[in-house]
Parts: sequence; C-alpha cells; structure tokens
Amino acid sequence: MAFSQPAAFGADLVTVLVDTALAAGARIMEIYGRDFSVVTKADQTPLTEADIAAEALILAALAAHFPDIPVIAEEAVANGEAPDCGTRFFLVDPLDGSREFISRNGEFTVNIALIEDGAPVAGVVYAPALKRIWWGRAGAGAQVAVVEEGRCLAPSRAEIRRPGEDGIVVVGSRSHADGEREARYGTRRVARFMALGSSLKFCLLAEGQADLYPRNGRTMEWDTAAGDAVLRAAGGIVLCGDGQPMRYGKRNQPHDIDFANGPFVAYGDESLRDGS
Repeated sequence: MAFSQPAAFGADLVTVLVDTALAAGARIMEIYGRDFSVVTKADQTPLTEADIAAEALILAALAAHFPDIPVIAEEAVANGEAPDCGTRFFLVDPLDGSREFISRNGEFTVNIALIEDGAPVAGVVYAPALKRIWWGRAGAGAQVAVVEEGRCLAPSRAEIRRPGEDGIVVVGSRSHADGEREARYGTRRVARFMALGSSLKFCLLAEGQADLYPRNGRTMEWDTAAGDAVLRAAGGIVLCGDGQPMRYGKRNQPHDIDFANGPFVAYGDESLRDGS
C-alpha cells in the first residue's frame, strides 16, 4: 500500500486516521473470512495474525504521514518496542476485541488516537464486521457513518444524550465482566444493561444510545484512547477513580505497568457523575 506526502494537522489528520482505519479493517476482514492462526501472549491474551497484519499497516501509514510523531502500539509494546512518546504521540490498538474476533461475533474494532499533553484529542474507532465507523476531534465534534465497500456513507453528527426519567442504559464488557451490572447507579435505576466487546461501548455513549460505561478492571491505554477521543468530541467524559479525566502516556507507575489504566467510568451526560 502506497501513502502520499506527510499530511497537515486539522481536517487532514482526521482524514488520514479514518482512511488508515478503513484500510486496516479491510485487511482484518480478509483474514476474518478464512481460517487463521492464534497464539497466546505472555500476558495470556490471544494474538491473531490479523492483529499483526493490521498493526503493520497502521504503523506504515502513520510513519509515512506523520514521521515525527511517535507511536505506541499494542503488539510493538508486547515485543518491547515502546519509544519515548513525549507530549504528542499516537496510541494504536490494531484489533481491539481479539476474543470477539476469534469467536466471530463481529464486536471488534480498529482503534487509532492522537494524544496531546495527556489528553486524547483525535481518534477513530472502526468496526469492520459491523460496517460502522466513528471519529472525532477536540473542538470539531464527532461523526458516525456506515461503511460500504471501503467508503463512509452519509456521515452524521454523533452526540451524547440526556438520561431519561425511566432509567439509564449501562454498557459493559462482554469478555471481562467485573461487577458492571449493578441495578442502580446512585439514584438512577438501570433500565437496561448491554454487554459489548471492544471500544464499541464508548461509541454507543457518543452517539446517544447509552448513558454510562463503568469499568472496574484493568485496561490498557490503547484499549481506551480512541473511544475516549470520540466520546469527548461528542460531549462526554471519562473519569478515573479520583474524579479526574483519564490521562494518557502513563509510565513508571508505582502500582502498575506502563500504559495501564485503573478503574474508570465513561459518562455520556456528565450530570450522571454525581449519581443523581
């Protein structure tokens, strides 16, 4: 795959991220449609040939367009390749939801995000099997579109919603349930709980189909950054246990490994954070 000259920031950044995610998704779907190999990594998570192929494609695209911006990518980090990322860097999960990919339920995504000063300022989440893509940039809002034959059709604005009087919709992990199915959150009744794989949970909040995504277990920054960027652009927020927005580029943590996230709650409408 050939890439053009380095892109400028702004609208061109989002175009590059979307086009790169679409290309990675096409490569993933080629592998998804046949038998594929699976191995188990040192952390006991699965690794497929689709993870490897998609990451190689994404790294080549980002290096061609943004050669001066470091990239922190899941499989590269697993191989000990984690460059000094400074204050501006990309976070990449080439195939978020490997278990969903292996089980062939379609709930896996390509995640690419740009981080500046610890915050996710642009991101794209692409679910190739579901033919849906979301993207957003700080100050420019978020978009959602259907994908057909590698093209985004009729993008529309993605916006969070106000929670209804009849209760809230909570989303949680399909593969890592960890106490997310509470009957109430503060004074809010849970009208419905939806189990989903990968970063799709952030996207449902971003387009106003759900209200809350609590996560008690560990995630890694590449799992959350792109979805977090889309959600923030749509008007939502992701808060850590200390009530502060999620930060990225965490290294030399005394309590965990580099780039690990602690518990968090993603909110569509921030009014939910006080539990009322």
